[in-house]
Amino acid sequence: MRPSSPPEPAAPTPRPAPPVAPSVSPSVSPSVSPPVSPPAFAAALGYWLRLGLTSFGGPAGQIAMMQTEIVDRRKWLDQRRFLDALNVCMMLPGPEAQQLCTYVGWRLNGIPGGLAAGLLFILPGAVVLWALSYLAAAHGELAAVGWVFDGIQPVVVAIIAVAVWRIGRRTLCDPLRIGLAAGAFVGLHVAGLPFPLIVALAALAGLAGARLGWITLPPPDGQTGPPARRRSPWRLPLLIGLFALLWLVPVVILLAALGPTPYRGIVELFTTAAFVTFGGAYAVLPYIAHAAVDTYGWLGPVDMVRGLALAETTPGPLILVTQFIGFFAGWGQPGALSPLAAATLATVVTLYVTFLPCFLFIFAGAPYIESLGRNRPMAAALAGITAAVVGVIASLGVFIAEAAVLDDTGRPDVAAIAIAAAAALALLRLQVGVHWVVAAGALAGIAQGLAAGAL
Repeated sequence: MRPSSPPEPAAPTPRPAPPVAPSVSPSVSPSVSPPVSPPAFAAALGYWLRLGLTSFGGPAGQIAMMQTEIVDRRKWLDQRRFLDALNVCMMLPGPEAQQLCTYVGWRLNGIPGGLAAGLLFILPGAVVLWALSYLAAAHGELAAVGWVFDGIQPVVVAIIAVAVWRIGRRTLCDPLRIGLAAGAFVGLHVAGLPFPLIVALAALAGLAGARLGWITLPPPDGQTGPPARRRSPWRLPLLIGLFALLWLVPVVILLAALGPTPYRGIVELFTTAAFVTFGGAYAVLPYIAHAAVDTYGWLGPVDMVRGLALAETTPGPLILVTQFIGFFAGWGQPGALSPLAAATLATVVTLYVTFLPCFLFIFAGAPYIESLGRNRPMAAALAGITAAVVGVIASLGVFIAEAAVLDDTGRPDVAAIAIAAAAALALLRLQVGVHWVVAAGALAGIAQGLAAGAL
C-alpha cells in the first residue's frame, strides 16, 4: 500500500508510519469509553473535508490528527476500537491512514460515511497534485522551475534515508529481521525479483520465525471485543462481485473508446500495485518506478524523483505519486486527445484503479476489524514484511540518489549532497516538518540557480 513523510514508528509495523498516535501504545489495553451517539452525516462530512485539506505530514501526522479529533476531542470512537482498526489497516495493502479514515466513516455513518471520508481524504491532494503535475510536464524545462526541482530532489534522498534509519532502528531487532532486510534489498535492487514475491516470502519467513521463536511478538492485549454478529454468507461474495463490476465496466469502455495506449498499462500496473502495497508507498515505489521508467517509458528517473517530491508536499496519502506517473503517461501518449486532456483522463484512471481496492478491503473487512486486530498469525506475517520493507525502502533510496545527487557525468554533485545532508539533519535532529524541509530545499535550489546565473 500517502510507507508518508517517513516518521518514526512507535512499534514494528509494515508501514513507514507509526501505528498509533504519539500518546498511545498498542501493547497497552486501553479502556473502553462509554458509547457515544454517532454524529450526523453533515457534521462528519465537515470534519472529513477539513482533514483532507490539512492532512500534511504523512501517515504519522494524519493518524495523530484523527486520534486527537475522533477519539480524544469528539469521542466518536473509543480508544480500543480505534487501535483495533488501525492495527488491521496496517496489515492491509494500501495507504493505512486513508483506510482508517474510511473505516471510521463507515462505523459512524455506514457506507455513505465511509465513501465520503475516504474520498475527501484523497481529493484535495489529488487536485493540488494535478496542477503541480501540469507545471512539471508543461513548464519543467523553464529555468526557474528547474531550479526548484534541483533543490527538492536531494531532499527526497534525505527523506528516504531517514525512513530507512528510523524504521530499521526500531524493527531490525534480531538476526532474522536483519537478514530479511538485506535479502529484500539484494532481491529487489540486484536480482530484480518481483516485489509481490518479496512480500510473500517475507510473510512466510515471519510466520516461520514466530513459530521457531526467532521473532518475538508483543503479548496480546487481552481484549476480546464485542460478540460477533451473524452475517449473511452471501455478503462477501456479493461485495467482491460488485467491486469487480465497478472495475471491469469502466475499464472495458475506456479501452474500447480510446485504445490500449497508455491506458491498458496504467490499469495493469496500478491495479497490481493496489493489491501489493504492503509497507506503504515507499515500499512499493521501487516496483512502480521500475515499471513506469524502464518497462513503459512514461517518464525518466529525474521526473520520477520530482513526482515523489511533489507528493511529499501535498495533503493526502503519499501513494498519490501514482497520479503524477499517470499524468505523464497520458501527457506523453495523448493519441487523439490533447496532451492535457489525455493526461487528466489518465490521472482519473490512475486514481480510480489505485483506490478502488482500498474501499473494497475496508467494506469487506469492516465487520471483522475488532477480531482481526488481535490475530497472532497475521501479526507474525506482518513482522516479516516490516523487516523486508527496510531493505525495499533502501533500494528505492539508491534508485532516487542515482538521479538526484549525481551530475550528468555520474560524479557526485557537491551542492546536492549538501542539501541532502542539511535536510536529513533538519528531519532527524530538529524535527522539522517534511513540507517545510521540502520548501527550504526549493529555496536552496532557486538560490543556487540565481548564484550560478550571476557568475
